[in-house]
Amino acid sequence: MKLTTRGHYSVKALLDLSLQPGHQPASVREIAQRQDLPAPYLEKLLIEMRRAGLIESVRGAHGGYRLTRLPAQISLGQILEAVGETIEPLPHHVPDADQAGDWVTFTLWNRLHQKLKEALYSISLEDLYYDARSWQAAQGEENNFVV
Repeated sequence: MKLTTRGHYSVKALLDLSLQPGHQPASVREIAQRQDLPAPYLEKLLIEMRRAGLIESVRGAHGGYRLTRLPAQISLGQILEAVGETIEPLPHHVPDADQAGDWVTFTLWNRLHQKLKEALYSISLEDLYYDARSWQAAQGEENNFVV
């Protein structure tokens, strides 16, 4: 599985929102600037994640978007699903009934798919935050946090 631009930008945006003090909202422009993302594209992804219930929009002069749940309660799988990312193995593949090897391969890929799906739904936004922080510390980087 390769994380596409949609998935990567979505994770970056939600990690950025998870860093907001007191869960204050952040504008699209602020997130895009901090994470070096194209604002129009980011806006579309944020709308999709709002529809999925991961974030909410706040109106007003200090409005923007904020998480609807704690980072520990939002999984990588939920984020990817919200923006239409799929991890389906061999889509529309029907194994040949006469080929035992085809069935073995089909079964293997389905089992791997299930394990990958379980992993994606077990990794939280909070886990990703701490992984990124640990990596930055190992690299000797400053406290500026850009995903």
